Amino acid sequence: MRPALVLSAIIIIACFSCKDKKKAPSALLIKDMNLKRGDIITCGPADQQLGSIAFDIRGTGQVKEDFRLGLKLLHSFEYDESEKVFARIIDADPACVMAYWGIAMSNFHPLWEHPTPTELKKGAQAVALAHTITNKTEKEADYIEAIGAFYDQYDKLDHKTRCNNFEKATEKLYMKYPADKEAAIFYALALDAAAPVTDKSFTKQKKAGGILNALYPDNPNHPGIVHYIIHTYDYPGLAADALPAARRYASIAPSSAHALHMPSHIFTRLGLWDECIRSNQASVTSAQCYAQSSGIKGHWDEELHGLDYLMYGYLQKGANDSAKMQWDYLKTIREIHPANFKVAYAFAAIPSRYVLENKIWPAATVLQLDSANIQWQNFPWQKAIYYFTRLMGAVHTNNGAVAKTTLTELQRLRDTLMAQKDTYKAGQVAIQLKTAQAWMQLQRGDSEEALSLMQEAADMEDKTEKHPVTPGEVLPARELLGDMLVQMKKWRPALKAYEASLKTHPNRFNSLYGAGLAAEKAGLTEKAQNYYRTLINISEPHSNRAEIETAKQFLKAG
Repeated sequence: MRPALVLSAIIIIACFSCKDKKKAPSALLIKDMNLKRGDIITCGPADQQLGSIAFDIRGTGQVKEDFRLGLKLLHSFEYDESEKVFARIIDADPACVMAYWGIAMSNFHPLWEHPTPTELKKGAQAVALAHTITNKTEKEADYIEAIGAFYDQYDKLDHKTRCNNFEKATEKLYMKYPADKEAAIFYALALDAAAPVTDKSFTKQKKAGGILNALYPDNPNHPGIVHYIIHTYDYPGLAADALPAARRYASIAPSSAHALHMPSHIFTRLGLWDECIRSNQASVTSAQCYAQSSGIKGHWDEELHGLDYLMYGYLQKGANDSAKMQWDYLKTIREIHPANFKVAYAFAAIPSRYVLENKIWPAATVLQLDSANIQWQNFPWQKAIYYFTRLMGAVHTNNGAVAKTTLTELQRLRDTLMAQKDTYKAGQVAIQLKTAQAWMQLQRGDSEEALSLMQEAADMEDKTEKHPVTPGEVLPARELLGDMLVQMKKWRPALKAYEASLKTHPNRFNSLYGAGLAAEKAGLTEKAQNYYRTLINISEPHSNRAEIETAKQFLKAG
């Protein structure tokens, strides 16, 4: 039976099986949702510090208290735990409409991986059951309609269309209840979820930011407001506007591993590596605690997400010993749950970052993809990172056989993503392909064609935004353009490329060094001194990177 027909059947059955004049769905239909249940697990302070929320619903004092807890967990993207709370409310009060809304929201996760078919079905079931409850207030009905707009025809409409529908429905909620802070907050979240990745004017994000910033002064401890400000401004040129929120969020909700990690998105955007590292050290520790406390076999996915950001932060400080420790630790991990898109990304990116940023080309050429319990055929974008790394290694070591096979594999993965109509990820792989082809042309001696292709790759990357799963590209295309120009001894164009890279990737180790080197060779002594000095200032004091010594010698000589 098709999903839409199944949900219609649920509504019909519920109408004849609800107790107390159809006020509550039957126990059988509630059981069929297969809700997550159990103890609410958080790590950090013993008293579950997750921020402050004043949203009120109908129900007993315990139901109201539980709902606020579920909402706080929801705002910090602790979706498994928030579902448990809303399930507990349904068990205590099956006619509590807003608990079904909470279940539907917990299975949506607007700014993360798209819901699985199982999650979509569960969310749609929750909405359908909420519709059968006849004693709803007008406002409760409006909340259900808003989240229902996302699940409506989920078997027919694509995710992007349903996010747009959710945005429009949530805007109606926001306009109808101007005094309702939660309606405003969820509308801001909906705007972020529906924002086109190609919109460099950030129209929706700026609108969301205006709403959240208006609420923030009177609600400084609200986890949703602070959290969504960070997501809203997680872009080059906007990130500085989220720095106060980033420095506050972890102290508001220290019981959430995601709240401990999320500030590092802004710290990364601004090149604040020490703060990025501290944030993810805390997040990884919390995620390890969560895995142990919840009985997860192996590791929790949030830990792997934090490890990738740690690797990136350490590399930007030239802290190779600490960076290598993350890779060594990754090699010990054999099982992760859930083994999802961000886990696959971390497994592909962590070793790739280490060998690429350090230009260890022989190691890049023979890099092996660790499988753990990841089904790699489900993650073509992440798998492409591995092949890109091997291809760049092969090009730089003149290994034509590996270059040929990995190029073919990259093309296949790009085509796979295109067939899946995942244009964003296909575009990311296309940038890698263009980059690899550029360096292959350079190795063949066609510098003009190489430079043209590399310029195209950089321009393509400039037109897209990084995915929230990553702290940054394994190698930014604009930085690679600078590297190519350095090889050609085109010092001033190289400097221009590195400076452009630094605008979107502040304080990147290799871009700073490249800019210093290009400026030095171009005879721009003051510029070279500034870039070298900045490189030394951001770096680990005992870094073993040769670039640091080069910078020090130049400054000493000057």
